[in-house]
Amino acid sequence: MQSETLLARITDYASRPDPYPLYAELREAGPVVQQADGSYLVGTYHEIAALLHDPRMSVDPRTRGEVAHKPPFLRLDDPEHHRLRTLTMRPFGPPHSPDRVDSMRGEIERITRELLEPFEAGRQIDIVDDFAYPLPVTVICRLLGVPREDEPLFRAWSDAIVASADFRAEDDSTETDKAGDQARMEMGGYLVNLAEQRRGKPSDDMLSAFVNEPDPALRLTREELAETAVLLLIAGHETTVNLITNGSLTLLRHPEQLDHLRRDPELLPRAVEELLRYEPPVHMRERTPHADIDVAGTKIPQHASVILALASGNRDPMRFHEPDRFDPTRPDIEHLGFGSGIHICFGGPLARIEAYVALSALLPHLGSARLVEDPPPYRQNAMLRGPRHLPVHL
Repeated sequence: MQSETLLARITDYASRPDPYPLYAELREAGPVVQQADGSYLVGTYHEIAALLHDPRMSVDPRTRGEVAHKPPFLRLDDPEHHRLRTLTMRPFGPPHSPDRVDSMRGEIERITRELLEPFEAGRQIDIVDDFAYPLPVTVICRLLGVPREDEPLFRAWSDAIVASADFRAEDDSTETDKAGDQARMEMGGYLVNLAEQRRGKPSDDMLSAFVNEPDPALRLTREELAETAVLLLIAGHETTVNLITNGSLTLLRHPEQLDHLRRDPELLPRAVEELLRYEPPVHMRERTPHADIDVAGTKIPQHASVILALASGNRDPMRFHEPDRFDPTRPDIEHLGFGSGIHICFGGPLARIEAYVALSALLPHLGSARLVEDPPPYRQNAMLRGPRHLPVHL
């Protein structure tokens, strides 16, 4: 019975500080374990990777009859997913905007320096509120073209939307879903109105690029623009907040590795990849098979809910040597931190730059910092797992 309630135990808030023993239990129970609620939990690296690339697996919640409205392209299948992802990528990355992300590096470094100015010895600071949250929010707002004075609007909206997307085994999600839909509508309306103000008056931001696309065949509809802009704003900061915060916490818990990185900062890009494996910002993803499928000897029926425990796959000893050890020098880090397959996070390059710049700038401060409480208080969300606050004494 224990293995049949693993999802409920993993998503229980009491497990938030350390879900990894439960992931180990999941892998021991088998690559695939059916849960008491009828879903299937997958925790081994090779099975997760194969399912992320399997065209029989759907990301669309309408496959399970869960929602009536059209979801954002993150939760659409091809060919519609490919169409919208391609249109969204035009002003964001190669081949149409190849320098968009790299050109942000100087701005990211400047924002980082501003945020770190108050970090003085003897002070207590909250790495989340004082640094890891405002940095990616400011960056994605600049990228989209959101005025700085409006940035505070997004925290409540984002919290409601992210809460509605979480896994809540055996809980009634009616009110949470309603609040998420309301926040999504309000944020989408705000962003579409902002974009409309740029129509015919192009500026160097993504909202402007969307509404001033000269080719009618490449334009997003008003509904698509609202969904896509909301997705970009939330996905553009939520995971990066966790990546920077989890990274800071991991380094503070591993002073020898922190000292190693301070002495050899050229290791930091590899350390960011190891952090994406060791303490990933996204722990789970949901899929639904279009047809009955067999996974490692377990038959999963059509339209069943399949939960891919990415964070468990990242700690699979069948794939990684000593997977529970944080090792910034690890040579083989083909992690699942950004997913894989056609739905791999296309904001990954920006998140990597933000994490690299942020942790590079934090290293001198972390060397003499002390955690005020360990474990720190965590966010409710089990899917996007990270500390709600990370108080440290400098």
